[in-house]
Amino acid sequence: MATAKKAAPAKKAAPAKPAAKKAAAPAKKAPAAKKAAAPAKKAAAPAKKAAAPAKKATAAKKPAAKRTPNAAFMKALTPSAALAAIVGDKALPRTEITKKVWEYIKKNKLQDAVQKRVIVADAKLKEVFGKAKADMFEMTKLISSHLK
Repeated sequence: MATAKKAAPAKKAAPAKPAAKKAAAPAKKAPAAKKAAAPAKKAAAPAKKAAAPAKKATAAKKPAAKRTPNAAFMKALTPSAALAAIVGDKALPRTEITKKVWEYIKKNKLQDAVQKRVIVADAKLKEVFGKAKADMFEMTKLISSHLK
């Protein structure tokens, strides 16, 4: 008897399917209406594309302004005697001093072969760093103590 009760709701669900087909039939008419509306959408699409380059043009104008460098980085600083042995005794901006120290490190192959961040100091760099090895991130901190 329990199976008969389960079968009864299944029969009720079956008539719902044809109703769904009837509901789908008007939906078939809707795509025909969409086809008529579709050319209007295609005409609108190029207008959107034309508007997009205008936005890019305005965005391109903003970065055209030149960026001014930070005055603190461009201020000429005098190196100490220990640092002057590496970069020279002229007053240079902090950025140029760092570049010259890196040139010295690369020229003398003072980077660790395995860990490229570690700089193995030779006699001149040992005076600046105060230790045998230094990380490249702490290098600028150690150099700054030798600048006036």
